[in-house]
Amino acid sequence: MSKVSLNQEEFVTNSSQEQVKFRHISKILLRRRFVVLAVSCIVMSVTSLMAVMTKTNYKSYMQILVSSNVYESVELTNIPHISDSKPTNSNSQVVDHYTAQKNLMLSSNLIEKAVTLLRSNYPNITVEQIKGKSNYNQNSPLKVTQLEKKKGANQLVSPVFEVSFQDSDPVKAQKVLLALQKVYQDYNIEQKQERLNKGLVFVNTRIPLMQKQVRQAEQNLENFRKKHNLLDPQSQSQILLKSLADIQKELQTTRNELKNVQERQQNLEQNIAISTQQTLISSNLIQSTRYQMLLSEVQKTEQALAQEQLRYTDNSPIIVSLKQQYQHQLQLLQQETKQLKQESTKAAALTQEQIIEELNQLKSTAESFKNKEKSLVASEQRISAELKRYPNLIAVYQRLLSEVETQRQALEQLLQTQQLVGLKITQTGLDWQVLEAPSLATYNSYDKLWLVFGGMVIGPVLGVAIALLWGMRHRVIHSAQDLQRVSNLRLLGSVPKLASNAMEKRLPSLAWNWRRNTSPSLVESNSWLPCHETLDMVYQNTQILKYPFPFNSLMVTSALPGEGRTTLALGLAASAAHMHQRVLLIDANLRSPKLHKILQLSNDWGLSLLLVDESSDHINDYIQPIHPSIDILTAGPAPEDPVQLLSSQRMKELIELFEQSYDLVLIDAPAILGTVDARIVASLCNGIMMVGRIGWVTQTEVTQAVEILNRLNLVGIIANEANN
Repeated sequence: MSKVSLNQEEFVTNSSQEQVKFRHISKILLRRRFVVLAVSCIVMSVTSLMAVMTKTNYKSYMQILVSSNVYESVELTNIPHISDSKPTNSNSQVVDHYTAQKNLMLSSNLIEKAVTLLRSNYPNITVEQIKGKSNYNQNSPLKVTQLEKKKGANQLVSPVFEVSFQDSDPVKAQKVLLALQKVYQDYNIEQKQERLNKGLVFVNTRIPLMQKQVRQAEQNLENFRKKHNLLDPQSQSQILLKSLADIQKELQTTRNELKNVQERQQNLEQNIAISTQQTLISSNLIQSTRYQMLLSEVQKTEQALAQEQLRYTDNSPIIVSLKQQYQHQLQLLQQETKQLKQESTKAAALTQEQIIEELNQLKSTAESFKNKEKSLVASEQRISAELKRYPNLIAVYQRLLSEVETQRQALEQLLQTQQLVGLKITQTGLDWQVLEAPSLATYNSYDKLWLVFGGMVIGPVLGVAIALLWGMRHRVIHSAQDLQRVSNLRLLGSVPKLASNAMEKRLPSLAWNWRRNTSPSLVESNSWLPCHETLDMVYQNTQILKYPFPFNSLMVTSALPGEGRTTLALGLAASAAHMHQRVLLIDANLRSPKLHKILQLSNDWGLSLLLVDESSDHINDYIQPIHPSIDILTAGPAPEDPVQLLSSQRMKELIELFEQSYDLVLIDAPAILGTVDARIVASLCNGIMMVGRIGWVTQTEVTQAVEILNRLNLVGIIANEANN
């Protein structure tokens, strides 16, 4: 029977788009689980073997304190010369000193002396065996490490050095460090005496010169103070600046008051001939306490505004705020003036003599303000002229004072150095002090544990990585769209993963009536019928394809085992029964049948025995009903030659007979790849449906299976375990 060509739009399909998600990784790992296990075992075996073959090492160590001596705090280059004015910083030189001490401990000359001491016990020992080929070799047996210490949140360099030596013999490791300890102590005593003696001679020659420089610097400072009659120019300049600011403020206030008096005097002179009522108004304004208070506030604001305008621009927030305050006070003053004018209309007029008397008082007040202004201007000019000299005086004073302090510090440093050097010459102490003597070496081969632990961690990780790379290389299909594209077949539907503990729920009435009218042995089968909307869609799509050629027999197969074809075949049977179709489901997987296990049926008789039995009278004895509309023909006992039975004429006659008795014959066939069974059964059926498990089957496997079935009536493909 030829294929029926219909447009893809005629199918009832799920249009949701699937994407590759992280859950696909679990499917790849499940399929390649043996690869992960094999790689993990190989890696752990190799690391365990390496751990067994790793050589055991023992480590002995001692701690040496590099004492802070005169040359750590005062190096010869740090002592100021005659022309120096400031002491230099010695922090970087202290760090260099520690580095030099470390290099000295690892020097070949000192290690050679230790080798000489060890020759009596170890005749073949060499410098290279102790030191290694390089001081910076991380695998060198001898290591000198400068410890660190914490002070709060800061990491500081510690003067303690840890000297360690590794060897397979714990006693030898200890003796090497004991020899190095003696060499370090002997060398230290010799070098210390020589360094301190040289340092004392140099310091004694420098002290008289430094004392002379200190006296000269102090004399220069004293002469400067006498010449300018100053003790501290900077402090005195601050006092003068403050006095100048006070005078300028008082001068501005005086000028504002003088201006106010002159304005009042001018107003009286202009209004002296005005009516008595106007005179009374002016007098009331002068005598009003509130008016005078408001006027005083306006004058103060005006003075403050004038002072701030000398320091800031008109856009300054301070200037803007003062202007707003000034406008508000003027409004209040105008209101008070208006009120006094209203009151003045009811009072009696002042005499001309009172106005003249007030005018004379204003003239006297104005004259006193003018005299005060002249005095303040003279004081301002005098202080300003004096301040012009202070910048130069301050610069000279600071230079002389700094020179005195520098010379004093240098002299004090030299005197302290003289005392320290003299004290150390009389002592026999060491620059290198052993804090912890070498002890018997302890086990230090933690590499074995790391190898075993690394194998336990890296093995599974590497196995998972290889499995994922293998799965990606073989291009596992992760979506129904990819399955349709690779197979180039009609997508009959996308079925999600079906739960294995669900019972049939969409045929309650039929199941109830059947149970009432059926023998108890049939009811006790407790058969599971998977149901899902997508299975109904798949069956409807096959019904669309039936016209004009009916598909009375359909084979369900897949490219690989384990893709869920048996469950989908059972689900399609349930969907057909739901649409009032009488269905026979045949398990044609004679090698590894699964249908009877899912339905919990007996497999003592089935297709294999029916193919041997050439009689047609007892066919119904091999069929087991599980539903009023669904019958099951299990695979039966496993035959010796499944190919011979499936390719027999008896198989063809049975399928034709079943097509006449049932509306639909569904055949659960084995996988296409690996055996020829499914190809034989496919040639006997009206239609073939493939099942592709998403995240399980690869593109290559689907393509190979389609190429095998492409010449037969391949209806389409079903995407199983497709997550919508």
